[in-house]
Amino acid sequence: MKYCPKCKKLYNDEDSVCSCKDCKRKALQVIEDNSTSVYLCSGDVLERDRVQAALSDSCIPSIYTRHMVSANSQLVTGMDFDSFDILVPYELYEQAYDVAVGIGAIKLEGEQIIEDEPAAEEAEEEMSNGKRNAIRIVTALLFILLVAGIIYGTDFITSFIKSLFT
Repeated sequence: MKYCPKCKKLYNDEDSVCSCKDCKRKALQVIEDNSTSVYLCSGDVLERDRVQAALSDSCIPSIYTRHMVSANSQLVTGMDFDSFDILVPYELYEQAYDVAVGIGAIKLEGEQIIEDEPAAEEAEEEMSNGKRNAIRIVTALLFILLVAGIIYGTDFITSFIKSLFT
């Protein structure tokens, strides 16, 4: 396996790639030490924490590198908008990859994201503005009647209880 010593991304030996596609570094190196840190995935602060927690649960050590977006925005907003690369040891890369795919941090090629869509019989048709306003008015009137009923009911119960003691 080859990897880029700058960005730590892996390349197959079969690939005829001589330079890194991402950082344009010319010389790819062959991994000789199994403890060499290699790139697994990228993400923001929440994604980084989520992936590292899943890796930790699987007893896979990981580190991250920061790609600073803007130090000034972090000082002003108090939020961290940086992106992070998560690195794992080469010897545990396959396990880490499986974990990252399992939690959805890495999307497989050709995989489609299925969104929950309502079934055909459950699909609602668009309401016209007139119908929507009529429903709002009726709902508001019903709410007022409900509040008035609660108030009158409470007064009735209170006067009934008072009449029992007088």
